[in-house]
Amino acid sequence: MNSIASPQGRRLAALIIAAFLAPSVIGCAQIEETASANGDPAVLAEVPGTDLHRITLTERAVERVDLKTEVTSVDPQTQKLNVSYWAILYDSTGKTWVYTNPEPRVYVRQAVTVERINGAVAVLTDGPAAGTAVVTTGAEELYGAEFDTAH
Repeated sequence: MNSIASPQGRRLAALIIAAFLAPSVIGCAQIEETASANGDPAVLAEVPGTDLHRITLTERAVERVDLKTEVTSVDPQTQKLNVSYWAILYDSTGKTWVYTNPEPRVYVRQAVTVERINGAVAVLTDGPAAGTAVVTTGAEELYGAEFDTAH
């Protein structure tokens, strides 16, 4: 028996494989959700006097990204502002940021100054006030939405 398939056999095999793969590729299409009249899952608005944006997400977008937040605190011994290290985001120039969550589904990037990292805690010399909710999971996705890096 010849182990090399004929050209017709190879074409038939390719058609069969394509028939099986086509439904799975079609199933990969993304479903858009609406946060605004134009269908965006995120709405950007400029923060007056800054180059920052206020990002408002749909409830579904928050769930899909699985955004998590924690509040900032002050260490009682050092009186330094503490935030989860997972909240810290580094931009391409090395500047450090966090995304605050001032109201439900709204996120604003804020600059922070990191003094040091103690395990899972970032000690800050400048940043949002104690008790401010900051994003600990999903900040990269917010950054991408703010600067439209997905396209």
